[in-house]
Amino acid sequence: MTDQEPAAPVPRGGGLLRVRLEVGYDGGPFSGWGVQPGLRTVQGTVEEALGMLIRRPIRVVVAGRTDAGVHARGQVAHCDLTPQEWVGVLRGQDREPAAALLRRLRGALSKVLGGLSGAVEVHAVALAPVGFDARFSALWRRYSYRIADTERQWDPLLRHNTLWYQKALDVQRMNTSARALLGIQDFRSYCKPRDGATTRRELQRFEFVRGSDGIITVTVQADAFCHNMVRSLVGAAVQVGEGLESPEWLHERLLAKARDAKSRLAPPHPLTLEEVRYPAAADVQARQELTRARRA
Repeated sequence: MTDQEPAAPVPRGGGLLRVRLEVGYDGGPFSGWGVQPGLRTVQGTVEEALGMLIRRPIRVVVAGRTDAGVHARGQVAHCDLTPQEWVGVLRGQDREPAAALLRRLRGALSKVLGGLSGAVEVHAVALAPVGFDARFSALWRRYSYRIADTERQWDPLLRHNTLWYQKALDVQRMNTSARALLGIQDFRSYCKPRDGATTRRELQRFEFVRGSDGIITVTVQADAFCHNMVRSLVGAAVQVGEGLESPEWLHERLLAKARDAKSRLAPPHPLTLEEVRYPAAADVQARQELTRARRA
């Protein structure tokens, strides 16, 4: 150990350092990730805590914006700090800036959240490689969704992250139906399009597994998701699983490229962002550029 001031790290373009944050949260008390005036949001909470530490407004960019009530275990975000701010989090303490920022950010979050302390946790802090962007450098995002389709499985202790479904679901029918949607497709029928945004995505996994406890876990993985896409996919699949629609119905809806009266959003509270995967450090800039080009 040494009492000398640690050397400032090499800044990225514009003299700023990009800091990667790994975040988990209980989405129940929040109106989604994105900042909204007058509402408690995850982004607003994290930015307020960072602002307390850095003493200026800090903008946080996230891998995937989650809806109100949706949870996350493996969310990834980034923010930009000056080299002086990065080293300044030490405040005279002899430790690495990443460890110091993680410790102090957890404390600031506890103060911001008050009675909701623990609803948002930062699990890791690190300097990001050159070219890293939490949103555009990602290779894929993976979500899970929990369904209890018999009253025997309706555990009051898990009601905040499990859908209590009134009818028994056929997992095999849902898997047969889901496989037809895999690959690069236009998912306009399964999302709320935003002006100027593409609805083409690569759906890599969409599967249903009933565990030994009887709970159905849905896994949905794609390079990226349109607004409400996961909840729309699950909402359609359970109609097939209940026997209301044929296994071909999901693909027929995909080809129609339109939403109708049968479009159904599954409730948000059983949905969790589990993981965001990135390429090797040397490839994050190229991935960012490729993603931006595709979105354009």
